[in-house]
Amino acid sequence: EVSTEDPETAFSTLANREDLNPEEGSIYHCLYQFTRNEKLTETNKLLCDICTQRHCGPKKNIKSEKYIYTNAKKQMLISLVPPVLTLHLKRFQQAGFSLRKVSRHIKFPEVIDLAPFCTAKCKNVAEGNTKVLYSLYGVVEHSGTMRSGHYTAYAKMRSMNNHLSDLLVGGQSPQETEPVKGQWFHISDTHVQAVPVSKVLSSQAYLLFYERLL
Repeated sequence: EVSTEDPETAFSTLANREDLNPEEGSIYHCLYQFTRNEKLTETNKLLCDICTQRHCGPKKNIKSEKYIYTNAKKQMLISLVPPVLTLHLKRFQQAGFSLRKVSRHIKFPEVIDLAPFCTAKCKNVAEGNTKVLYSLYGVVEHSGTMRSGHYTAYAKMRSMNNHLSDLLVGGQSPQETEPVKGQWFHISDTHVQAVPVSKVLSSQAYLLFYERLL
């Protein structure tokens, strides 16, 4: 979808990205890199319909070799925040003609703020809010290689989040800012064991599941 917006606000976010200063190797750094402002130049220039029409007249009379391409900026931002946030980490990289698993630990918090990655006109965030908070409730971890391995999970047993229910059913914004309290468990096939949150946060996450707080 291409929209025409004021250039001064088109790349604005709910919270200042430059204040974030994310630590390399963290989920914040991953999100920062994924939503960074990119310059489209040379072979990546953007086809500009307006420039082409100004130069050549009505589009129906334009030949492909006369299309006008221009330098541009591109940025992917969140325009509608979800009740449940699922983050899928890319755990592989190309190594010649084969794929190799990335085993590096990525730091992730109990509570994450998406505001630096949301457009300033985010549709379902109350006006004036500069935080969009989520609480961690599940993690999937993979051990092994690209060819074989084992999936395990961490899940938080907690009381029902009424605010999340209101958000899912009626679209009302939740109001809490603290992590949802509960006990974490490690699940591997039929084996289930209670674990501290420190064990969860030190895991090699493959999938992260967060529920919205604010």
